[in-house]
Amino acid sequence: MYAIFNRSLTLGFRVTLILALALAGLLQSANINRAEAAVPNNKIIVGYWHNFDNGSTNIRLRDISPDFDVIQVAFAEPSGGPSSGNMAFTPYNATVADFQSDIAYLQSQGKKVLISIGGANGTVELSSAQAKQTFVTTMKNLINTYGFNGIDIDLEGSSLSLNGGDTNFRSPTTPKIVNLIAAIQEILGSYGSDFLLTMAPETAYVQGGSISYGGPWGAYLPVIYALRNDLDYLHVQHYNSGPMTGLDGKSYSQGTADFQVAMAEMLLAGFPVGGNTSNLFPALREDQVLIGLPASPQAAGGGYTTPANVQKALDYLIKGQSYGGTYVLRNASGYPGLKGLMTWSINWDKYTNFGFSSPHRTYLNQFNGPVENVPPSVPSNLHATGVTSNSVSLAWNASTDNVGVTGYIVTYGSTNVNVTGTSATINGLASSTPYTFTVKARDAAGNISGASSPITVTTGAPPTDPIKPTAPTNLTVTSTTSSEIGLSWTASTDNVGVTGYTVSYGSSNVQVAGTSATITGLAAGTTYTFTVTAKDAAGNVSDGTTIQATTATTGTPAWAPNTSYKANDRVVYQGKTYYCIQAHTSLTGWEPSNVPALWGLQ
Repeated sequence: MYAIFNRSLTLGFRVTLILALALAGLLQSANINRAEAAVPNNKIIVGYWHNFDNGSTNIRLRDISPDFDVIQVAFAEPSGGPSSGNMAFTPYNATVADFQSDIAYLQSQGKKVLISIGGANGTVELSSAQAKQTFVTTMKNLINTYGFNGIDIDLEGSSLSLNGGDTNFRSPTTPKIVNLIAAIQEILGSYGSDFLLTMAPETAYVQGGSISYGGPWGAYLPVIYALRNDLDYLHVQHYNSGPMTGLDGKSYSQGTADFQVAMAEMLLAGFPVGGNTSNLFPALREDQVLIGLPASPQAAGGGYTTPANVQKALDYLIKGQSYGGTYVLRNASGYPGLKGLMTWSINWDKYTNFGFSSPHRTYLNQFNGPVENVPPSVPSNLHATGVTSNSVSLAWNASTDNVGVTGYIVTYGSTNVNVTGTSATINGLASSTPYTFTVKARDAAGNISGASSPITVTTGAPPTDPIKPTAPTNLTVTSTTSSEIGLSWTASTDNVGVTGYTVSYGSSNVQVAGTSATITGLAAGTTYTFTVTAKDAAGNVSDGTTIQATTATTGTPAWAPNTSYKANDRVVYQGKTYYCIQAHTSLTGWEPSNVPALWGLQ
């Protein structure tokens, strides 16, 4: 993955949005989080200034291009081992006093300067309570010493990885993930609302969780979810990445406009986790999302995208102006509130005579006009997707707005619930009680839309509907061994929500939550007929889709995509035998010969 090049950025001038909304008479609820206090309108460029010379430019912090709005100082790294939590930072080309002066100089120009933790070589594993507390103490010391405006999470490698059995991103159990969340929350609580939080994960750790959730795949999702109300900017690294699957089920390669659009919309629209359409990672606010890119071809192992192709992608994402690519936006009008771009790195940008910051600053300035006072469109198609004795799950169609929709307000009775995506689960309701719900949209300028059409739902009465789900499509065989066959299919659709799938063969039925399954315990060299059906929340079952597959004869299996591998597993690929270095779920494009971090040649 060439993780050594991956970095992230953030920017958040935090204007007191609460005050602005109150003055405008628009404050609908006291539940306004710290991240919502960031400046809502301007498009920004975030850049990483790296504290080492890697062949780019040796540049003093104060001498960076003025086109950067947020500067990520990379990196604070552990001293004493990955599990110590003891974080350290020393400027490599300036004294401490000079570096403090440089930071103050940039801040006097309205820039935000953050300290980024981790990086490719700075593995941080907060596996114990002691490591967590040491991390909090030493990071606060660094922040206070240099006067940083915030903290950036750029953890890579083994820093974040899900333990076996940790399957719910809303309630993680892996200690180093739980402790990281608690540590960041404690640090944030020590500073004011203008203290920024940003993240720069690799694609596998975020969008990769849509196909497979476990190990490194999707490992950032519980961190993003837990800190979503404090998160100012998420700039996933759209580089050093293998091909990734978009919301349309198609695979896209880095370095293209389609890749930028497909990966960004997953964050802006939300996406299923682990292939389970009933388990959605909620959308982020538009103003929380930036696209991370290399500043030059030399800056990363892959993924450099020309300014022209980046700006084609931005025209589509922000304005809804299609360039005729393969990927088609779910929200045809685009996402006007998309915040901007991040780059690795400021140093490489200088090396190419500002070949990244200059053209993109010129492009983004077209959007930096006055804050609008036009409210978003009214959310439509509000409907219930699930009901229990004390909760109701709701979903609706996204609203549109000229400065970007940042969230929604679900109202029932005198209660208002603020959410970022187009779905919500309302808990703590009385049993067997009717509730009437409406939803409104809020934009980046604080304007509130009109209320949606109301719906009334009674707790304890699951949704009923005679319409059965559509049949699963594109049923394919993804892997075979002498005793197992892997299957995948395209998700069914249903008006009350698909709850799962059944894979049938012979007299056996296997219940599956997502859109893939590995059928085990099969006989070698035997042909099986598999039928997959979908079931919805009302109990309706779809028509079946059928495929035949034959198990392999005994011996080392061939490598296959969408297959879970554990350390030391052996596979054959292109006539060569490989052994698994790190447990993972394979994807097309991650063949053993392409990913030496995952596979070793035997």
